[in-house]
Amino acid sequence: QVQLVESGGGLVQPGGSLRLSCAVSGSPLSGLIMSWHRHNPTTWNQREMVALVTDMGTTNYGDAVRGRFTISRDSARNTVYLQMNDLKPEDTSMYYCNARTLGTTADSWGQGTQVTVSG
Repeated sequence: QVQLVESGGGLVQPGGSLRLSCAVSGSPLSGLIMSWHRHNPTTWNQREMVALVTDMGTTNYGDAVRGRFTISRDSARNTVYLQMNDLKPEDTSMYYCNARTLGTTADSWGQGTQVTVSG
């Protein structure tokens, strides 16, 4: 069973940066598609995909964050990161890490980490 633990959220001023971490246990990253999601208040708080990285290292980003956020993997630490630069107040949300096991529709979610951009 894949378990995920996020960390790195906090309060930051507009224009600032944060790096979120997602520690993965129960599977090597090579067997997972990893992504970050957040609540979108304009769509009834549904979760929207922020960034994704496949087992092959291919990345994809949501339109709202492309060019500002970067997703990366560290296989040695079995951890996925989300580097967030030039943060805006509209980036304020709870951010969740997701793991999808290759060849399945099995999803695992972390508990979330809060990012607040204000000041």
